[in-house]
Amino acid sequence: MSLGSLLTAIVTPFDDQLAVDEQAFVDLMHHLAAHGSDGFVVCGTTGEAPTLDDAEHLRMIELACRHRPPGMSIVAGTGSNNTRHACNMTQQATELGADAILSVTPYYNKPNRRGIVRHFQEVAAATDKPVVLYNIPSRVVLDLSNELLAELAQIERVDYVKQANNASLAPVDGLGLYAGNDEIFGPTLDLGGCGGICVASHVVGDLMRRMVDEPENRAEIDASLHDVYRAMGVTTNPIPVKAALHLLGHPVGGLRLPMTSATEDEIAVIRSALQRIGLLSDAAA
Repeated sequence: MSLGSLLTAIVTPFDDQLAVDEQAFVDLMHHLAAHGSDGFVVCGTTGEAPTLDDAEHLRMIELACRHRPPGMSIVAGTGSNNTRHACNMTQQATELGADAILSVTPYYNKPNRRGIVRHFQEVAAATDKPVVLYNIPSRVVLDLSNELLAELAQIERVDYVKQANNASLAPVDGLGLYAGNDEIFGPTLDLGGCGGICVASHVVGDLMRRMVDEPENRAEIDASLHDVYRAMGVTTNPIPVKAALHLLGHPVGGLRLPMTSATEDEIAVIRSALQRIGLLSDAAA
């Protein structure tokens, strides 16, 4: 199946008591679907999955599957450094109706190559849906080389990779390629990849959609968005994107510790980027 070209790694909105705001989540899904997204990665890094308990995590996946806008794909983040936990979450997400599974490289315990292969064999066996590997060495310490990714592609149902190591961006035999960082969305499309699992699409989804639909204008649009990409990285994700959504009038709430809200200086950087792209007027800011 096709998961789509522009998948938004959607934030998890919280209310004033930092409980999950289910209505705000559903409303945001529908807004993003109307502004370029083909689907959503639910409970990934941007969704603050590390601070959700299992019941909250599975409830978010259930909400996404139940209330998805027509035609949208739902990719459930179910990764863990505990293989049994990852398999259990994968099985439950599959039963809830997810179209695919995003599974991050096991973190902290730093398994060797044999352990990595066995981990993903077990995860893939826990579902009948496609598995998207998530290579993000900046967060998990380990880097999945393209050679190892090609080996993992031989596992049944391991069909895609979300590549968040820019230096390793290249086609991999047997895997559909998704950009894991916004700034390589354009280059990934140029390589013939599937698209991107993106964060900036929360705020510039229409323009990122045009990068898919108008390849002749892709480079120009991409260049115009680099300021926004940098602003979304002014501090640790998802702090900047939640601040940007607040500035644009979307009630997504705060962040759970150990994540903290953006500082005034960080908000100023984000505000300036949104003003320069025409999303926020000086008066509104």
